[in-house]
Amino acid sequence: MTDASLKSSPLHDRHKALGAKMADFGGWEMPIEYPGGGVLREHTAVRERVGIFDVSHLGKALVKGEGAADFVNRCFTNDLRKIEPPKAQYTMCCDQATGGVVDDLILYLHSDEKVFLVPNAANTAEVVRRMNEDLPDGITITDQHTDYGVIAVQGPKSVEVVQALGLPTDMEYMSFTEADWNGKPVIVLRSGYTGEKGFELVPRWEDTPALWDALVEAMEPFEGLPCGLGSRDTLRTEMGYPLHGNDLSMDITPNMARSGWAVGWKKDQFWGKDALEAQKAAKDYRLTWGLLVTGRGIPRSHCEVKNADGTVIGEVTSGTMSPTLKQGIALALLDRDVAEGTEVVIDVRGRAVEAKVVKPPFVQVETA
Repeated sequence: MTDASLKSSPLHDRHKALGAKMADFGGWEMPIEYPGGGVLREHTAVRERVGIFDVSHLGKALVKGEGAADFVNRCFTNDLRKIEPPKAQYTMCCDQATGGVVDDLILYLHSDEKVFLVPNAANTAEVVRRMNEDLPDGITITDQHTDYGVIAVQGPKSVEVVQALGLPTDMEYMSFTEADWNGKPVIVLRSGYTGEKGFELVPRWEDTPALWDALVEAMEPFEGLPCGLGSRDTLRTEMGYPLHGNDLSMDITPNMARSGWAVGWKKDQFWGKDALEAQKAAKDYRLTWGLLVTGRGIPRSHCEVKNADGTVIGEVTSGTMSPTLKQGIALALLDRDVAEGTEVVIDVRGRAVEAKVVKPPFVQVETA
């Protein structure tokens, strides 16, 4: 895809003015990192202080009508009836036939008649298409991808930064509120993709630049930074959080990714339920583990993982250098008989890199 064909977030001009290195993320031109230290500096800012991310490329769609929440609950894996408005929930859209993951997304439950969806950018159209194929009378789905921006505020000082804008912060994890900022509506969700304490702010598209500017100013006393999607990736990998397309996909089911906690197994139905239950019963699939590099090297996606005698026992799905640990880390799908603590070798471009099988997260953070 050429730069000219890529979509732009409402903060595109802000990123360009800051000299950000830009790249294609799901058809959107988004910042990878900013000058002055790049991923390492931005990662450290979030772990130690605070950082803000433009994630406006994420999809947005609104499901409305009588029985909207019940309809959404019949589509996606998690049980929406476990929460009450105004709360959000992580869930997955799975293929009916195979149980493969079409996308993972966040649902905002406003009421029984109103559910706001935030899928991944590249998958929004497919999620909406599948829902439209199954849509009951009286319920509508509206694509609102460019109606709203999304800014993530993450780090130990995120509360102080959000409070500086007069926005509410006293809420439980995965709770949200519809707030007012300078006469402009903003949804404030207590959540994030870094493991740190944080919030995701959802303003109207046209209000996003002013909100970003206010956050940049509010961060200054804490030496906070605008952060690109490069550090977002290292932060989430340190926590063992999956990325769709790497650690979840049409070939990697919730069972394989150890995401069964986000599956409402007791629900009467959801897309892929029969396939996932059959797979779970058969127990013939690989499982996701963490790999902590003990040698020298940085694992990357698709690197083969081998045991001591050279037999291939799995494959890396996500890999990076952990800025916190100063070691290579990875998520990998490994054969079922592999146990925690096993010494393995990762084939990194033909070079054997030693690693140990561990349970993520790779770092401990304070989120309370």
